[in-house]
Amino acid sequence: MKTRYLVTICVAFVIGVVTVACAEPGDVSEASAPMMLDLEAATIEQMQAALADGSVTSRQLVQAYLDRIEAYDQQGPTLNALSAINPSALEEADQLDAERASSGARGPLHGIPVLVKDNYATSDLQTAAGSAALAGWVPENDSTVVSRLRDAGAIVLAKSNMHEFAYGIETIGSLFGQTRNPYDPERAAGGSSGGTGAAVAARFAAVGLGSDTCGSIRIPSALNSLVGIRGTQGLISRAGIIPLSSTQDIGGPLARNTYDLAVVLDVIAGPDPLDPQTAESGSHVPASYTESLRESGLEGARIGVLNQLFEGEDAVTSVLRRALDDMASEGAEVVEIEIPDLAELLDDVMQGFLVLTYDFKFDLDAFLASHPTAPYRSLEEIIASGKVSSAEQVIPRLQASQAIESRDVEPYRNEIARRAVLRELIVAAMNDANLDALAYPTIAFAPALLGEAQSDNATCRLAAKSGLPALSLPAGFTESGHPVGLELLGRPWAEGRLIELAYSFEQAVGARKPPAMAPPL
Repeated sequence: MKTRYLVTICVAFVIGVVTVACAEPGDVSEASAPMMLDLEAATIEQMQAALADGSVTSRQLVQAYLDRIEAYDQQGPTLNALSAINPSALEEADQLDAERASSGARGPLHGIPVLVKDNYATSDLQTAAGSAALAGWVPENDSTVVSRLRDAGAIVLAKSNMHEFAYGIETIGSLFGQTRNPYDPERAAGGSSGGTGAAVAARFAAVGLGSDTCGSIRIPSALNSLVGIRGTQGLISRAGIIPLSSTQDIGGPLARNTYDLAVVLDVIAGPDPLDPQTAESGSHVPASYTESLRESGLEGARIGVLNQLFEGEDAVTSVLRRALDDMASEGAEVVEIEIPDLAELLDDVMQGFLVLTYDFKFDLDAFLASHPTAPYRSLEEIIASGKVSSAEQVIPRLQASQAIESRDVEPYRNEIARRAVLRELIVAAMNDANLDALAYPTIAFAPALLGEAQSDNATCRLAAKSGLPALSLPAGFTESGHPVGLELLGRPWAEGRLIELAYSFEQAVGARKPPAMAPPL
């Protein structure tokens, strides 16, 4: 007789690994052997296999992650990564366990705990965008992406801290202070999705969501040794995400491995009638991004190294050069490439951030107007409330956007037009050199000390301003132990190819390692 799923379970959490033995009452002789589920190494696929055969339950996964959250985000020297924990998570897990037993899994994330950045609207949890001005606000509806996660069976375990209103890369906010980097608690976690980055790296959930306006997924991925992707502009719905820039915003996953990233992308990518920008995406989304997970993906690939973007710390650059050598060892042809006029197109009178600065006030005000339960109606009211961080990395940026009187001005129009030129220039350069991807530092500097501004070489602009897809993958660590990320940029809708290259590198090199600050319990 086979052991059924709904069983009496013996479970012990030992050294951060879930040890589970399952058996029916009175069926000890045919009990399945104890199974080890390592929360660091297990992919969502392996978690689903364990859930399907009954050797672990969703409740046990949730409890294991909650134990880690309590140990590393609520006691002692915490990471300060999470803003709200779902009080119903265990109850939801029980319901999903029962649903699996009665009718099977509803989707690829059935019973899997996930984290969601605090700018995604959640109808059952605070959505505050890292700001005390929105503390306690619970929107009427989920964002489209959160709704898709739940439809696929995911449990939103917690909301993650973020740079206030996503307007920076240090993850500082009036609601929480500053998030710490689990690889060096005296340093920042990057941003603006720094809470997601730190929490996923510390194993507070299987995977997490961030949003990227200019590096806000990719930078915390790099500084927390994660894989993160910014898709082609329009791949993923912005509906229900508190905006920074309607021109550049896009959501996406941060994960410890490429498989998990691909699975989440399968769930959240595609057209949404609530976001016209996604209309074209339907014809470009594959049956599954997991089809791109091929170990031989680097064989015969041509990678163009953009030396123009390598200015930064020598310690970071040396890690990136080794990673490129490793790609060559796996069969890729790594060539140097220079794109004329690139620097000029990436910059502008506001150091590359003109569109973001002009968009924010108008986009945020429109969002607040569409949510009558929000505590404030405009950016002006939020600033006047005094409930925003006084840090140099927050309030001056909000004030700069508030000072913008109109987007209907020549500098803004010119910068929008330059984006099409940049995109065409990049694609033409890739076509001329027959490249699969461009390679450059995600960020060529170590994480900043707490309270200090994060140095960066603004490589985030390449994808953000062109609308092209870019993926950051763990490249290794500096001698001082700081994670380094390598960014790969592709042609429009080439997410699958970027995932293939990243997976091949990941399987061959295994550059990621877990942070010492959050060891197994």
